[in-house]
Amino acid sequence: MDNRTEIRAFLTSRRAKITPEQAGLPSGARRRVPGLRRSEVAALADVSVEYYAKLERGNLAGVSPAVLEAVARALQLDDAERAHLLNLAQAADGSDVLTRPRRRTSRAWSPHRSLQWMLDAVTAGPAFVRNGRMDILAANQLARAFYADVYATPGNQGNLARFNFLDPASRRFYPDWDQAADIAVAILRTEAGRDPHDKDLHDLVGELSTRSDDFRTRWGAHNVRHHGTGTKRFHHHAVGDLTLAYEGLEMTAEPGLSLTVYAAEPGSPSEEGLRLLASWAATQDAGSPTEQGAG
Repeated sequence: MDNRTEIRAFLTSRRAKITPEQAGLPSGARRRVPGLRRSEVAALADVSVEYYAKLERGNLAGVSPAVLEAVARALQLDDAERAHLLNLAQAADGSDVLTRPRRRTSRAWSPHRSLQWMLDAVTAGPAFVRNGRMDILAANQLARAFYADVYATPGNQGNLARFNFLDPASRRFYPDWDQAADIAVAILRTEAGRDPHDKDLHDLVGELSTRSDDFRTRWGAHNVRHHGTGTKRFHHHAVGDLTLAYEGLEMTAEPGLSLTVYAAEPGSPSEEGLRLLASWAATQDAGSPTEQGAG
C-alpha cells in the first residue's frame, strides 16, 4: 500500500473530524472545510503551516517523535490512532523493515502443539488465534462450532472479514452487523499501518473493495482501533442469541497474532447457550470424523 497516500488520507480524515469548538478555537462565520483548517492544526501543534502541510502531503520521513506527538495531541488522536500514526512514520522512514513482525500467512503457519493444548483446555467458551488479516489460524472445539457459518462456506477461507462482507449469513450471525463491520475494517486498517508490505493483506483489501460497497465505504474512512475487550451480540443458527464478553491478547511469542477468548456471564441465558453449543459441537464431531480431524 502506498505510504504517502495512507498518511495523507489519515491526517486529512482526522482533521475533518474535529470541530473548532472541540479544539478550543472560535468557529468563525465562514468555513469552507469540515473540521479544522491546516493552519489551526499547525498552530495547535506549534509547527509552521508549511511544515504541517508537508506532513499532510504524506512526508513523514525523518519527523521527530516530539513533532508526531504534538500532531497527535492537536488532532486529539486516541491510543489506536496515535499508534497508527507512529506506524505510518516508521514505514516512511523504512525503519519498519527492522521492527515489523515476520510476515505470516494462514497456510504457512500452524500452532505449536502446546498452543493447541492450551486452546483445547478452554472448554467454557470459544477461544481462537487470528492474525491482523482476520484469518482464524487455530481454534478450540467451541470456537469451531461457534464459527460454523464461517467454515461452512469455502470461499470465506476461514477469514472473518470475508465472512462479514461477502457472506449473507453474517447478517444473521451479527445482530449488530454495522458495528461488526466497522470493527473488522478498523482492524484491517490498523494492520495495514503496522505492516504495509503484507501482500496477502493488500490482496484481501482489493478483493473486499471490489466486491463490497459496504467495505469500500468504511475503508475510505481510515478508522483504526485496538480490539482488546468488550461485549458483542451473536445469533448462532443452532443455539440462538448469545451475548458474550471477549478479551483479546497479543501473543508475545508470535508477533502479529492475537488470542481471543469469549465468555458468558455466569448464570445467564448465554452461559446456557454455550453449554448447548458445546453439546451440539460434540454431536457434530461424533457424526463427522473427517470434520473432527480438519480443525
